[in-house]
Amino acid sequence: MSDDLTTDERLAQVPLFAGLSKKDLKRVSGLATRLDLPAGKELTHQGSIGNEFLVVLDGDVDVLIDGQVIVSCGPGDYFGEIALLDDRPRVATVVAKTPVSVEVIGRREFKALIDDQPEIAQRLLATMAQRLAEDEAAGH
Repeated sequence: MSDDLTTDERLAQVPLFAGLSKKDLKRVSGLATRLDLPAGKELTHQGSIGNEFLVVLDGDVDVLIDGQVIVSCGPGDYFGEIALLDDRPRVATVVAKTPVSVEVIGRREFKALIDDQPEIAQRLLATMAQRLAEDEAAGH
């Protein structure tokens, strides 16, 4: 993604937020905090309590379960919803594979977001169900 885009414009490119009005995108960006992190930085840790939802804007991350990389993700991908929606420990560790820019939404702000935007809640629940099914099928 180009650096000259606003946070709202960057979020509009994330499939999770597709179709939101400019006003709603502004609300989402107002709830989020942008972080620029170096390669190798751990963003989440498997088994820990999850207190934030993260959306990758730039760069690539590896998702690991039990120390094994199960998938690499990039701009537009997100993680952390399982710990927040299901109030369970993190199911995976996420590590920056390259320098990354992420938007971080804390637990309270995440709850406000899904309460205010039912279509986002539905998309997140579908993603969570798919990820948990894949995790179970892989024997984790």
